[in-house]
Parts: sequence; C-alpha cells; structure tokens
Amino acid sequence: MSLHIRSLHIYPVKSCAGIDLETSLIDTAGFAHDRRWLVMSGTRFLTQRQVPAMALVRTRLTATQLRLEAPGMPAFDVPLDGSGLAAAEEPVTVWRDTFAARAESNAAAQWFSDYLQRPCRLFKVDIGRAARATNADWIGRWRQAHPDLSAGFEGAHLFGFADGYPVLVANQASLDELNHRLAARGKEPVPMNRFRPNIVIGGEDFAAYDEDHTALLTCGDAVRMALVKPCTRCNIPDVDQATGARGDEPGMTLTATRSFELGVVFGQNAIVDAPPGATLRVGDPVTAELDF
Repeated sequence: MSLHIRSLHIYPVKSCAGIDLETSLIDTAGFAHDRRWLVMSGTRFLTQRQVPAMALVRTRLTATQLRLEAPGMPAFDVPLDGSGLAAAEEPVTVWRDTFAARAESNAAAQWFSDYLQRPCRLFKVDIGRAARATNADWIGRWRQAHPDLSAGFEGAHLFGFADGYPVLVANQASLDELNHRLAARGKEPVPMNRFRPNIVIGGEDFAAYDEDHTALLTCGDAVRMALVKPCTRCNIPDVDQATGARGDEPGMTLTATRSFELGVVFGQNAIVDAPPGATLRVGDPVTAELDF
C-alpha cells in the first residue's frame, strides 16, 4: 500500500491557530509543543466551541519563544524557558481530567483578556509532572483486539491539553470524499485545517475512511501509532479558521453521513510508540495495518 505523510501540524495553544511543519520531534506525549498551553477564564477552559475568535490567534515558534498575534493586538512573546511561569502549580480541569499546570505571566493573561474581552489566564502544562493519561478503557480494548501489535504501547501515555489523546490522525481521501458530498449539496469545500489534525496521511491505495479500519500506522523508520478511538466531532469544524466565522458546514453534511452510536466521526485518535529523539517528516512513508 502506497502511503505517506502529507502534512504535519501542531497547535501550541489549545484552540488557537496551528503551525504547519515540515518536520517534528515526536514521543509518547505527541508532537513537540503541541497543545502545551491553555487559555482559562475563571475555572473554565476556552475553545473555539464558545469563542470562535480564538481561531485568529496566530502562533509561531522560535528557538526561545512562542509568539502570539491577533487582529488589533500587538505581538506578544511567551518565553519557552519557563521564566514567565508562576512558581506554584494550580489545578486545571479539561473535560473530566483535573491536573497541575502553571500560569504564564500577568502580561500574557492581560493580552488574552484584552483580545477575547473577558478575564483570561494562560497556563502551561509540564508533561513530565502532569498526571493526565489517556482513556484506559479505549486503549485496553485496542490492546485486547490487537495483542500481536501491542508491545511498545504499555504505560499511561501522558499528554497535554488536547481533548483526549496525544495525536490526531486524518486521511486526505476522507476530506476529498467529504468535499465531494459538500459540492453535491452546492456547498463550498473545506480545508483540512477545520479538523485540526496533527498528521495527515494519503496514498492512492488508501481510500476514504480506511482509517476507520486501521489498527496501526508505522511512520518513517520506527514511529508507531495505534489508532485507538474514532474522533467524535463538535462544532469547531464549522468555524472558518481564516476568518473566525461560524457556519453550519461541514457539520450538517458530516451529521448526515458520518453519524454513529459514538457520535459524528472524522479522523482517529492515536497513542505513540517512538524511540528517543524520533522525528517525522512530510513525505515519510507510512505502513498501515488494516483491521477489517
């Protein structure tokens, strides 16, 4: 089967704009710098579900800082060395998980407060200290179904502020099929950034939604990704990532064509087995273990 990595993406601040990459380090926590920061308002974490304007917060990484830019706002730099972080950790809650994180500077809080027009604070998670693990039930089901593939996927798979798993995998053929259905309804096509994946794969022999029936991807030489849970979708794909405007597509079409008992599905959540210092690159070959 001819498969390769078509694109790689990270989203340093949860629900803000992503960064397209040519290469990235990866480990069991996912891609380097992916969803390591989170915007909180009071005790509630903010996403494009409630605040579509977060799509317009552009992010850029240098060797020393995370740069934030947004319409009508001065650029703001968050140091990567932790020098802006509070000394004490605080509990933050993402969905049902409560774990420790540290607040960035008051200046960072003010920047987000001014842009989003509500009191905000910016938090950063330390993967090594945060006791946030993936859902053991879904991983247990995958291991039980694939005992021959499960070596290397032991452990808790700690990760950051993503919704539930270290990596989100999408298939270009699935987007092409969705856009075909949108066109048939007289609707505009949507880009892949509506779905905020980390890795997009594609190949002539990998059909639309083949990812639903894939147990394992091996990327490059040695990075293995177990596809453990379908990604159920909220209303974020209906937000235009270039304008921050919310519509009703592709959500309506997905609901009509991709509704299952679990929910409306597009993409697959994955856990990672990778050697120290593992790197993925756009164009790397991918091998899929199908599970029909």
